[in-house]
Amino acid sequence: MEDELSLYESAAEEQMQAAVAHLDDTLQHIRAGKANPRILDPIKIDYYGAMSPLANCATITTPDARTIAITPWEKKLISEIERAIINSNIGLAPSNNGETIRLILPPLTEERRRELCKQCKAESENAKMSIRNARRDAIEEFKKLVKNGLSEDIEKDAEDDIQKVHDKYVTKVEALYAAKEKEIMTV
Repeated sequence: MEDELSLYESAAEEQMQAAVAHLDDTLQHIRAGKANPRILDPIKIDYYGAMSPLANCATITTPDARTIAITPWEKKLISEIERAIINSNIGLAPSNNGETIRLILPPLTEERRRELCKQCKAESENAKMSIRNARRDAIEEFKKLVKNGLSEDIEKDAEDDIQKVHDKYVTKVEALYAAKEKEIMTV
């Protein structure tokens, strides 16, 4: 019984870790006014007949805080990369000099910064909801084990443990959100 208990606890903690990791990845893709190569992650291009991530076909750098430079490994890919960027929904217009594609990030308006903060807040609330669901599922499993003969004291201790784990991951979510909000609101 206690083995099952620890199994449910570790499964719940894995779900909570996954929720935090997903939030971190999602927040990385939200443009915060600074050049971040991760905003190009969703872009795929036709590279020798296969749809490949842009990072697998070019070198992506950030020469300054407002510019992303893309240097294709083969010059013939420049038009393909430009077309993929234009067709994506990242909202940036590419310009090239024949060898390198540059994306200039415009400064964010105050209104756009607030919208991005709302988007980040919604993502963090989704992560918190996933963490709460993992806790709830674990507690339901604990209650089933009590019906199958587990001591109620052990079940209460397990509930306390899972609550502590829950609180730890909610704190991580809040820290990620606060850091992203500060990044977005910094002019």
